[in-house]
Amino acid sequence: MSAQEISKRIDWDRLLEAMESEGFKRKAPVLTLKRFLNTPFQHLVFTILSARTRDEQTAKAVENLFKVVSTPKDLAKLEISEIERLIKSTGFYRNKAKNLKAMAEVLVREYNSKVPDDFDELLKLPGVGRKTANVVLASAFNRNTIGVDTHVHRISNRLGLVNTSKPEDTEIELKKIVPERYWRRVNKAFVAFGQTVCKPVKPLCEECPINDICPKIGVKL
Repeated sequence: MSAQEISKRIDWDRLLEAMESEGFKRKAPVLTLKRFLNTPFQHLVFTILSARTRDEQTAKAVENLFKVVSTPKDLAKLEISEIERLIKSTGFYRNKAKNLKAMAEVLVREYNSKVPDDFDELLKLPGVGRKTANVVLASAFNRNTIGVDTHVHRISNRLGLVNTSKPEDTEIELKKIVPERYWRRVNKAFVAFGQTVCKPVKPLCEECPINDICPKIGVKL
């Protein structure tokens, strides 16, 4: 089935609204973190910290860090050992601490402490890859991008929307089938759904509001 045929068969409003509704109802961590994220800088820091880490643990680290850091200048002044202490609840915290300090120093030195709103410029920052750049552009700058993390990659393949082995390929294929006006909703909706219903292990298929379109339970798309 071609990308165009798949796209025509999907009611994207219904799909995303169902995922978002379940996420809010079940208090998905990704949807309850707004109190931490008010600036592009905070969105950037959170997204870097969230890599390979449960959002509950990321939230702890962000809360600790933002008690003492408000701007790139604040972060750049901290010793790496202090950053490590504040973000220790995240996975790979030592490497992330180095990247955060280096990222803050670059922002101060080359961007006047402003987070760039350009994909290629974001990729120049230490610790920033495609997923992080796309998530920041969508969440902090309301750009039409699709950030593909483990949840988006897993659910897209489970639903039969794509057939890919790498998140980078999932991003490319999703952009072929998802109308652009929905792109910036995809990451948060899929992540919320992946945290609460379509889990990596033991997904709640019987409670799933979109199981009628999921080939994993024997119903074709």
